Amino acid sequence: MQEQQKTFRADDGTELFYRYRPAADGSSGKALVLFHRGHEHSGRMMFVADELGLDDFACFAWDARGHGMSPGARGDSPSIGTSVADVDAFIRHIGSAYGIAPQNICVVAQSVGAVLVSAWLHDYAPDIRCAVLASPAFKVKLYVPFARSGLRLLYKWRGNFFVNSYVKSHYLSHNRERQQSYDSDPLIARAISVRILLGLYDTAERVVADAQAIGVPVQLFISGSDWVVHHAPQHAFYNRLGSRIKERHVLPGFYHDTFGESGREAVFDQMRRFIRERFAATPERSELLDAHLHGESRREADELATPLPAFGARGLFWRGYRALLKLGARWSAGLKLGQETGFDSGSTLDYVYRNQAQGSNAFGRWADRQYLNAVGWRGIRQRKIHIAHAVQAACEKLRAEGRPVHVLDIASGHGRYVLDAFAGIDAPDSVRLRDYSPLNVAAGRRLIAERGLGEIATFDEVDAFKRANYQNLEPRPTLAIVSGLHELFADNDLVLESLRGIGDALEAGSLLVYTGQPWHPQLEMIARALTSHKAGSPNWVMRRRSQAESDQLAAAAGFRKIRQWIDEDGIFTVSLAVKE
Repeated sequence: MQEQQKTFRADDGTELFYRYRPAADGSSGKALVLFHRGHEHSGRMMFVADELGLDDFACFAWDARGHGMSPGARGDSPSIGTSVADVDAFIRHIGSAYGIAPQNICVVAQSVGAVLVSAWLHDYAPDIRCAVLASPAFKVKLYVPFARSGLRLLYKWRGNFFVNSYVKSHYLSHNRERQQSYDSDPLIARAISVRILLGLYDTAERVVADAQAIGVPVQLFISGSDWVVHHAPQHAFYNRLGSRIKERHVLPGFYHDTFGESGREAVFDQMRRFIRERFAATPERSELLDAHLHGESRREADELATPLPAFGARGLFWRGYRALLKLGARWSAGLKLGQETGFDSGSTLDYVYRNQAQGSNAFGRWADRQYLNAVGWRGIRQRKIHIAHAVQAACEKLRAEGRPVHVLDIASGHGRYVLDAFAGIDAPDSVRLRDYSPLNVAAGRRLIAERGLGEIATFDEVDAFKRANYQNLEPRPTLAIVSGLHELFADNDLVLESLRGIGDALEAGSLLVYTGQPWHPQLEMIARALTSHKAGSPNWVMRRRSQAESDQLAAAAGFRKIRQWIDEDGIFTVSLAVKE
């Protein structure tokens, strides 16, 4: 079938280039989606579909931004997170434009493309049929001692800049034809921006460390004589994968361009078999509703809740850390508030949202700024921005359908993030805020009064975890929000009680915004040093939920996710779902 050249719109409005080839036999229900390696483009991946010879599959291949025919400085992107979001936008475009459901998609990715796809599988938990990953660039061989730390220092000093790849075509493949095509291709971009190179390392480390969260069937190819990337992270990724169905194939003598190597027929034989087997079988899905009872996140949380020996090295370290926080609370307003109300309280979150360092003296204000700049609090503020994006998208959808916007937030804290989300857009028809804390309710009512929203907004003291509290609401909500609540409670049964209550309150076609926390780099510090507002829980021990687990909980209450946002550090997600 004749190849077509098209574009799709990324979430930031950028038009990205892709190639499309309909299925040779005229089928329209299945797709291969191809992701190229760094420096390259879609034109160097379309041969993969040819060699697989799967005539009942349509084929799609993109040019990542900054590559091939897509816009942007060569080898650059605003961030790795932006490029991962582009992957999600591409798959959503294929679904909306061609009617191909995620469960009928196989993604095939190589090198840098395989890292982007791996991060997408981890962060967005797409319900695709399977993934084939070749030589993922989890750790690039830089060869120069201390190159990575040196690049990071230079990046902090001078901002973004570009480095040229040292890789020559004869280090990529033994195949002469493949070498010559690489050397003569005017679309090959040998430069890569340092922010993308460093972001690639950081994202890869996070995804490899938490690969247990990925449940999609995966076939992994490792080139045995790879000059470009290290093997160890690829093996660690495979060993930690949570996929029940997974395969690893180590290819002796192969260079980095796995799909373009001499002797690649053996690779395509294995790929063809794997893809056919996955599409002949029922779609694979790990059931995660009972993950709070067993599994990796339960083990992790139990370990963090286990007291340390008082006079052991770690016990002494965290005792000293807690003492320093208490000392800092004498001068830092944020630390003092956290000590008094809990670092997970609505009062603390409202303080973090305002992001104004306060203290009793210059040292206190400096310490407060360091506290507010912590990676978790940066993520919380980005989550607030993403909630606004989700709320605005939901309002646009409801208005386009001719429906009113009646908002219900089941655990609002002080309510600042909800009310801020409506800035700059048409006011909702009604806003019903709720929280279990009298302190939060009082603060929220003051905020409503300050903003002159008393005619449309109310704030009541209600327990979000009692399903009966969602019955007979008038007006009936069309948009429900649950932010930062479920992450604080490990028990999925408790979470389902609130989600099913929301499901009771909403009609079909209404929308839900929900948040998640699939990853956090400071879990031990939080558990060992920070206090919680919850009664009977002096320490703030969190059980992380993978995005797949959060999505399954929403699905069990009758909701289907249609969009998602995540911060650059991969900590907090915001999802938009529709009631079915």
